[in-house]
Amino acid sequence: QVQLVESGGGLVQAGGSLRLSCEVSGGTFSSYALGWFRQAPGKERELVATISRNILNTYYADSVKGRFTISRDNPKSTVYLQMNSLKPEDTAVYYCAARIGLTVRTMDYNYWGQGTQVTVSS
Repeated sequence: QVQLVESGGGLVQAGGSLRLSCEVSGGTFSSYALGWFRQAPGKERELVATISRNILNTYYADSVKGRFTISRDNPKSTVYLQMNSLKPEDTAVYYCAARIGLTVRTMDYNYWGQGTQVTVSS
């Protein structure tokens, strides 16, 4: 059984930073493409960033490009999202997700975490 557990969310002032972590247990971590998504109140879940199995390919939504960095540590079975220069509009529940195979820019991921709240105050 594959499980994803996020951590690192919290309350931060605008301009601040947070680093989210997502530990994946079960399965073979190196075989998963990984993504971070977020969902703000009253809005649909949206893709934030993805990273390929071999770490060579990453993707960022335009809204976070240049501020967020996705990375993965295969020996630790963990994916990270470093978030800098945070804005109030980044406030959302952040979810990590894993899929077997290539990264995609859709919701087509096999496994999801329970989410972690990020709140950015102005």
